[in-house]
Amino acid sequence: MAGFSEDSMARKEDVRIVETATEARQAEPGPSILALLTMSTGLAILLMAVVWFVFFRT
Repeated sequence: MAGFSEDSMARKEDVRIVETATEARQAEPGPSILALLTMSTGLAILLMAVVWFVFFRT
């Protein structure tokens, strides 16, 4: 198996490489991504509201 380290959990079956979902994702599942997306979306909405109030309010 060229390209695999000795401690890798991935295994090769025929011509396919078989990994668990966590190995394929290369990350731990958790709420941190949801929190990041929620905060960044909220910040973008807040900034757009500020720009609208400063420049387009008549």
